[in-house]
Amino acid sequence: MKKAGYFPKALILGGATVFAGQVLAQPMLEEVVVTASKKDVSVTDLAAAANVIGADEIVPGGVQSVRDMIVDVPNLSIGDQFGFARVFMRGIGMTSIDIGGEGAVAFLQDGAIIPRPAAQLMGMFDLAQVEVLRGPQGTLYGRGATAGVINMVTAKPSGEFGGYLRATAGNYSMLDFEGAVDVPLGDALAARVAGKFENRDGYGTNLFSGEDVDDRDAQSYRVTLAYDGGGSFRATGSYQHYQEDDQNFAFHYFGPSEGNPLGPLAVPIFGGQTVFQAGGTIYDINSDQEAINTRDGDSAIVTLEFDVAENQTIKSLTSFQELDRFLRDDLDSTDANLFGQNNYVEQSESWSQEFIYNFSGDKIDFLAGAMYFEEDLYGQVLVPLTNICALLAPELCGTPIGDAIGAGRYEQNGAVDIEAYGIYAEGSYQLTDTLKIIAGIRYNYEERTGTGAFIFDALPVDVPTDQTADWSDVTPRLTVEFEPNDNMLLYATYNQAFKSGVINTGSLSPPLEPETVDAFEVGIKGSSADGRLRYGVSGFYYDYADLQISFVDANSTVSTINAAEAENYGIEVELDAALSDNFTLDVYATYLSAEYEEFFNGDYSDGFAIKDLSGNTLPNAPEYTFKLGLNYQASIIGGDLLLRGEYYYQDDVYFTEWNRQDAYQEGYGLLNARAVYTLPGERWSFAVWGRNLADEEIISNNIITAPLYNSLRVGSMLPPRTYGATVSFDF
Repeated sequence: MKKAGYFPKALILGGATVFAGQVLAQPMLEEVVVTASKKDVSVTDLAAAANVIGADEIVPGGVQSVRDMIVDVPNLSIGDQFGFARVFMRGIGMTSIDIGGEGAVAFLQDGAIIPRPAAQLMGMFDLAQVEVLRGPQGTLYGRGATAGVINMVTAKPSGEFGGYLRATAGNYSMLDFEGAVDVPLGDALAARVAGKFENRDGYGTNLFSGEDVDDRDAQSYRVTLAYDGGGSFRATGSYQHYQEDDQNFAFHYFGPSEGNPLGPLAVPIFGGQTVFQAGGTIYDINSDQEAINTRDGDSAIVTLEFDVAENQTIKSLTSFQELDRFLRDDLDSTDANLFGQNNYVEQSESWSQEFIYNFSGDKIDFLAGAMYFEEDLYGQVLVPLTNICALLAPELCGTPIGDAIGAGRYEQNGAVDIEAYGIYAEGSYQLTDTLKIIAGIRYNYEERTGTGAFIFDALPVDVPTDQTADWSDVTPRLTVEFEPNDNMLLYATYNQAFKSGVINTGSLSPPLEPETVDAFEVGIKGSSADGRLRYGVSGFYYDYADLQISFVDANSTVSTINAAEAENYGIEVELDAALSDNFTLDVYATYLSAEYEEFFNGDYSDGFAIKDLSGNTLPNAPEYTFKLGLNYQASIIGGDLLLRGEYYYQDDVYFTEWNRQDAYQEGYGLLNARAVYTLPGERWSFAVWGRNLADEEIISNNIITAPLYNSLRVGSMLPPRTYGATVSFDF
């Protein structure tokens, strides 16, 4: 009887990394397979810019959250705001600050879409690898992939009893535990149970209350079943739960904005203090409101695969996702009890179904698919208007009218029902031994129906926000591959991509038009004949239309608009080298130009007068990035010693379309290091590690708040210097 196999080849090879800083166990660089192309393809044979981060990098001191990936992936920029991921790739990403908005980088887990940006921070534990496709992926992914794709591939049951346990202690009282166990349930069935528990103190303090801010208290669990009887049918099913209850994602006060020098209105009106007046640092806050963050998430993914013939397969991918979260922050950023308590509720249930057909022949490969997606989304933004009469009508404070004004609220609430489907096909034909043509096309359709209300008692306004819209688009792809020898691939690609229109919950903004892009990319990949050197160079040009932009308008409400046109182009160079039996090197360098070609908007620093922003740089689009990593590996006293150091540099970025110093992070460098010793027998290992060793203070996102708060600056920070020690046991 054929022995059951629980790992597809792509996952067996998932421990290595190409262009992502993975430590290599031998002088010859290992092959890596990516599955995000909806079939198993070697990274070096994929006619696209791609990265694979292996399991050995997804460890304490390495990649432990989505934002840690910036060091490993060229032209990737990540921050967070309101508790959700803001991911940018090649200058395009998540600009919305409203519930209902979605990113331009599609997030997947085991190929299944994770629709909510707030859920994209949850699943990074017990992974086999993380796959990144840089650039628009309109044919295979459709909605929400106008900048690229990130696919988290979970570890699957091995078919044999075993597993690992990992414990980590670090500064800020960090104490994390992670582990997994494989249990065979017969000749063809196996299970894997994994979990992770994260606890640490905050990077800062609320000086008003003494409570931590930006701390972490989170738990994750996953159960996976895999069936493989050695025949034509294979199946995998997983259930995952995540929960978090802490004071993470606090709003940090960065100062007044340009043209609004007074700072928070609570200071002159109520004698409140900002964090800096109270003697705090940029990691602290000084607020009468605690930063509250609670979230629960569940997901279930079922994959069925059938071999219908020797060279043909059909795959069914079914996914259910659920998210329930609450976030509270203080918009006025002071210790005064003011109209700044921001309560943010988001609830989502979604499911998706996709069928994928693959055919592989001597000269022809063909892939076709169909997907359906639906989501029920509810959102609420609630701001009690406490003491607002002191700003709007101070002479009425203490009177029944003043009390009525102060008892009012700013509220957006509502539901959005989303329904989408797509059909696609992609084929390749080997014209000659060295020349291949790939062509594909996709039809996209999406419909959204919003119901809800917008309430602002201070104006007063109480209006329904019911609206419905639908959109469709056809996105083609054409690629030419030229392979002059076994060690080199040249390619040129044209494709289009589509990001659906948007209806935000309880928003006065009309439905947004879809965001679209015409994308051109050329590249070369290669390796030396002895396998000790691997390189890649890619150049791209993007023409974007109707970019979706959110901002706070003159009425202190969130508006979302289409920003007309943008043009992005750049070049990326990547290199991996085995310098000797002990030393390996990984390096990349990127150049990016990302500018608005046509965009007019109201200027918050000049009474919201309409200004021309054409020629301004897009948010989160650094002109240059650079990474250098060096690894040393040797056998010592029968065990294995691994040393890694890496340096990452990111050029200046702006966080808004205005390109001003009040929403800006100057260029910075990150220095990370790790040392791992594995005892003989390869069961016990001990590691010490440090990240941001130079203790750089780095703003990861910065927004300009409402005129109601004098358009002050608030945002989030990357972690300060962190370090720790990890003990691992494999069994």
